[in-house]
Amino acid sequence: MAGDLTEHPLHQREVLRGNFLHAFRDEVRLPDGSTAQREYIAHPGAVMVVPLLEAADGTLQLVLERQYRYPVQQTIIEFPAGKIDPGEDTWACARRELQEETGYTAREWARAGVLHPVVAYSTEFIEVWFARGLTAGERRLDEGEFLEVFTTDLDQLLAWCRDGQVTDAKTLIGALWLQNMLSGAWPLAWRASDGE
Repeated sequence: MAGDLTEHPLHQREVLRGNFLHAFRDEVRLPDGSTAQREYIAHPGAVMVVPLLEAADGTLQLVLERQYRYPVQQTIIEFPAGKIDPGEDTWACARRELQEETGYTAREWARAGVLHPVVAYSTEFIEVWFARGLTAGERRLDEGEFLEVFTTDLDQLLAWCRDGQVTDAKTLIGALWLQNMLSGAWPLAWRASDGE
């Protein structure tokens, strides 16, 4: 049986309170009784949507985005995603983000799971949702948000993942989920959208 690896907080110090991020430096007691410091960012959580679009010829297309990400100084290929507003349900957030960023609404939704993209220094979690039965509409981007929406097929997405053109962790996980869902290994429980 494994031992208890829990680190117990002793003291917390706020380092930064920004508009979006909140940073702390905690002193913790380690499993062996010694102490250490842990610096981390509190994050409200987010959602990512894997939008499945049936093309006119019946083939499956994926709705993706290109967005410049300032911290890494490059344009990144990624699935639509966004942070959860205070008190917002994750499914409501997924529907909102898909419509705001891409213009699409979906007839059916399925929750796949949760990922923790940066466990070493953030509380952030990302809930993964799939959407299908898409209907195009108008986008409503946030102020200061610039992104390009495009479609591609699974083979191209997987090639970009393999070749290092897709480096976004959540999109790599989305591709993994998609592969396993399409193979039947990881089935999803689909539900109808509430009046979209």
